Amino acid sequence: MRKANQNEEVEAPARRENGDPVAAVISRRAADRLRAGHVWVYQSDVVGLNFEQENAPSLVSVTDQRGIFLGVGLYSASSQIALRVVSREALDEAQWLAMLQERLRLAIRRRRSMLDVENDACRLAFSEADELPGLVADKYGEIVVLQLLAKGLDNQPTRDAVMAVLRDELLPATIVERPDPRIRELEQLSTPADGPLYARDAAEPLLKTIFRLNDLSFHFDVTAGQKTGAFLDQRENYAAAARYAHGESLDVCTYQGGFALHLATVCSRVTGVDVSRAALEVAEQNLALNRDKLVAGVDWLEANAFDLLRDWSDAGSTYDTIVLDPPAFAKSKRATEGALRGYKELNLRAIKMLRPEGVLVTCSCSHHVSLADFQAVVAAAAADAGRRVTLLERRGAAADHPFVLTLPETEYLKCLICRVS
Repeated sequence: MRKANQNEEVEAPARRENGDPVAAVISRRAADRLRAGHVWVYQSDVVGLNFEQENAPSLVSVTDQRGIFLGVGLYSASSQIALRVVSREALDEAQWLAMLQERLRLAIRRRRSMLDVENDACRLAFSEADELPGLVADKYGEIVVLQLLAKGLDNQPTRDAVMAVLRDELLPATIVERPDPRIRELEQLSTPADGPLYARDAAEPLLKTIFRLNDLSFHFDVTAGQKTGAFLDQRENYAAAARYAHGESLDVCTYQGGFALHLATVCSRVTGVDVSRAALEVAEQNLALNRDKLVAGVDWLEANAFDLLRDWSDAGSTYDTIVLDPPAFAKSKRATEGALRGYKELNLRAIKMLRPEGVLVTCSCSHHVSLADFQAVVAAAAADAGRRVTLLERRGAAADHPFVLTLPETEYLKCLICRVS
């Protein structure tokens, strides 16, 4: 389908009873953002709708205030993100589903080179970064976990189209839909099915498995844990941390032992800390899976990261390697200032506790905290601690979580690997 000239009339994805296109009119600010390559339109930038929100279609045309066609978007009446543009050309529902399938196939095929005998888990589709706004799919061995996080995707034709591709490309044992509870509430999405969307063995569907990252093994239970399961975005950072780590090491906010077990392949002793007892129980199971590959003894400690680091740094405890991988501190712009204070406190305590030539691996998964701000916080912590901190590597999310330059929201994970003198 050819692109439309800005002055041409374009067929809309749907029409009202009187023949007019079903359309949303957006502000100049939003139109400029779309023309610059972004795909989101916020509710505050929607200046007109020619349909009732209660009966809103999944797809609507998007125009500027002059009536110039800008694209077709998934519409949500409840989300702060009212429109997620999926095409700069006109298309109807059937064409959109065909395009969705084509894009999902391409996303999966781009990941095939990342999967091998040492790695059988990855993010298969990463929402806007793969031109699939609101769609996330993760692979853990033979289990695929699906998230449909936009109102316009919350329908059976979309589920059928996605499942057809996943089954054809991957031959999974199980496909499970597991939306983020917070986003489901904000987007007013339907309650997911109790059981799998698909199971090769319908009588006994596979809901637990063991997957591999960097030749280490991890338990996965589709009914438990955060997000869709493990933190796949740290896979390459796990391996990078192990290249620099040495001696006695401390992994703060270890969750299910991702960094800790990688450190244990090279360090003499590892302590993994987390506030969640349930997470540490899984970490212990993961430790048992990998004992033959580890050279370090590993201990788990249930504790609050801030309290622990304050007490231990005040007591003079020291380590050769410290990893900081806390949860997102800033889930909104309003929370940014508090998040920066939290990051500074953790990094200040860790820097004080590192022995000379020690290694600090420090992470932030808060999108609203920029790389520049995060790096500045670590620098300020170093100054307050009176230590010289040298940046060895500046890293982001693994390659299966791509960053699109015109979509800054697709860059969220920051990882700094530093030497502390």
